[in-house]
Amino acid sequence: MKGGHMAGIVGYGAYLPKFRIKVEEIARQWGADPEAIKRGLLLEEKTVPAPDEDTITISVEAGRNALRRAGIEPSKIGAVYVGSESHPYAVKPTGTVVAEALAITPEVHIADYEFACKGGTEAMFVAYCEVVAGALEYALAIGADTSQGAPGDALEYSASAGGSAFIFGKEHVLAEVLETYSYTTDTPDFWRREGEFYPQHGGRFTGEPAYFKHVYNAGKAILEKTGLTPREITYAVFHMPNGKFPLTVGKRLGFKTEQLEVGWIVPLMGNTYSGSSPTGLCAILDVAKPNDLILMVSFGSGAGSDAFVYRLTDRLPEVQDRAPKVREMLEGKRYYVNYGTYAKFRNKIKLVE
Repeated sequence: MKGGHMAGIVGYGAYLPKFRIKVEEIARQWGADPEAIKRGLLLEEKTVPAPDEDTITISVEAGRNALRRAGIEPSKIGAVYVGSESHPYAVKPTGTVVAEALAITPEVHIADYEFACKGGTEAMFVAYCEVVAGALEYALAIGADTSQGAPGDALEYSASAGGSAFIFGKEHVLAEVLETYSYTTDTPDFWRREGEFYPQHGGRFTGEPAYFKHVYNAGKAILEKTGLTPREITYAVFHMPNGKFPLTVGKRLGFKTEQLEVGWIVPLMGNTYSGSSPTGLCAILDVAKPNDLILMVSFGSGAGSDAFVYRLTDRLPEVQDRAPKVREMLEGKRYYVNYGTYAKFRNKIKLVE
């Protein structure tokens, strides 16, 4: 789909919880070798949601930061879409609470999206398309999660919390969408049945047939569609289930480390599922310059990838400092928790009243 009429991102913002747990702390609980895990996953620590934090509160904070950078009245936003696989309610929208908190209601279209880890880019795609079509002046898309990993499972080292929000429009655009592309198949690599708290996954099957196949093909196809080579792209960001996968697929596509490292925030954050590649995009937008080109490719199990190519405009430097930056939230004041506190926060043990 062509991104004519300068449609693109007019405001962006992220939010990450301040509580963290280190790989060593989780490994100690299960008698595992922390150094081997850190080498294997390229992870150091991950975000942990506080007891009063969930996908709704994360979405609201990210949305507020996006509004600060957009500099528009919330009432001008005609749609709010929240992509997540940890919506607080099975039946009751996340988006209505978020829109109410951001003073966007009542003249607004709202929907919750879910596609494993690509719910966020799913929301971004639809918001962008509505703006391009002229149906809406502005649309807000959010990718946020408080990811689940069963105790002792490999996912426990990576599943984290956080999210990012993007306001799409045609006026005051800071990142023009040049092209989009989606690549999807029925690949059952990761799933969670209704009523089950923790997801299950197909182990190594989640790598080559799922993540690498979809991310690589989406990345390759959108480069062909735009006629761009990896050399011409300033920064590339991919879904980050761990530290190794995005670096590996980036190199396969022809990117160099310096093009990948700015958006590669997973070692200090973990995998925020629907918020993973969107938050990597925010980290790039925090430091990028006008005319830079960004490739972003998400991934959601089940399985599919959405790809976007953005060209940054002269407006970006004006808004970068209007809200907290991703690296500031990553490397600023953190509160480390032990495994018992982590388990309590994540409702893994039932507390005696």
